[in-house]
Amino acid sequence: MIRTPEKFRERDGIDVRVLHEVVEIDTTGKRVHVRDLKSGTMAWEPYDQLLIATGAVPLCPDLPGADADNICGVNTLESGLDIRRRLDKGGMKKGVVVGGGYIGLEMAEALVRDGLEVSLVDRSAQVMGTLDEDMGVLVSQALRDIGVTLYLEEELVKFETTAGKVTGVVTGKRTLPADIVILGLGARPNTALAKAAGIPLGEKGAIQVNERMETGVAGIWAAGDCAESFHLVSRKPFYIALGTVANRHGRVAGINLGGGYATFPGVMGTAVTKICAVEVARTGLQEKEIEAIGLEYVSAVIKSRTKAGYFPGSGDITVKVLAEKGSGRLLGGQIVGMEGSAKRIDTLATALHAGFTVEEMINLDLGYAPPFSPVWDPVVIAAREVAKKL
Repeated sequence: MIRTPEKFRERDGIDVRVLHEVVEIDTTGKRVHVRDLKSGTMAWEPYDQLLIATGAVPLCPDLPGADADNICGVNTLESGLDIRRRLDKGGMKKGVVVGGGYIGLEMAEALVRDGLEVSLVDRSAQVMGTLDEDMGVLVSQALRDIGVTLYLEEELVKFETTAGKVTGVVTGKRTLPADIVILGLGARPNTALAKAAGIPLGEKGAIQVNERMETGVAGIWAAGDCAESFHLVSRKPFYIALGTVANRHGRVAGINLGGGYATFPGVMGTAVTKICAVEVARTGLQEKEIEAIGLEYVSAVIKSRTKAGYFPGSGDITVKVLAEKGSGRLLGGQIVGMEGSAKRIDTLATALHAGFTVEEMINLDLGYAPPFSPVWDPVVIAAREVAKKL
């Protein structure tokens, strides 16, 4: 999409070989075994330095009927185009999305916009498991408002099929008719190749790396959705599959492979998404993660406006801030609201990165004018409420 193999060759002198699959890594001989997918021929390619950037693969349930036609995962441009082609053929009236994460929610909206009757199944009490339940309920309502029927706390059991095509999704409580099923169950690191080569794996099966993105095998590096990260708040290894993280991983690994020196300090899980008009954002730790590492915390949830209340276009915004009991150290934040809400998470992410307390956040010199914010920004209002509890 961005640059052709020819452009790489002409501009940068890089030999890009698409439609070539690496099937084995020989760490002792420092070479990779490559299959040419067009000709089927195999060849060994030597390396001095090797970067593994194999990404992630969508989770697919090992259930009866899971291999039926019109059950679709979404993890590449081509998989999205495939779904588009299926819908363009016409005749599809009912769509079922399995999983309430980022991909599942965005695909549910897309199917609604395409005129389908859409159901979403998730085994959790609320969609968007990266939010606390009290914030996730707002996202659930946003989906209902656009016409998505939610079946929460329901476990997927199997798929019904006829002549090799999916016709229904069976949960522990009901059967939902389906002309197309979208799997939004999340992703796992694509690390089978690395594991077979004896490269150490870490969090959730991702490749273990140090701050320079180097693996446990000398001369081999890893970056992107196949590699683990370090969480700056919990101070523990952490896995997250996001394009922002992958790009920063790649930059650090590339500098080091090229003979420079760079380190990747870590992540905080900052992410944003949008369901129709509703924007969703989060950063840092959520309640269950704070409890898992044994910290005591306080939190506050406030409702405010995205602009001055009297200004045209002002919308609702809900902000949640979590801080460590005693020290007041900021631990995380979540935002759900109308246009102008989501990017406010960057204030919280920056404060987290700097190690701010909520008291320090109250005095941030943030910009104000009625078209952009109330006099007290909603993020600061939430920090102030937590400070009161502290």
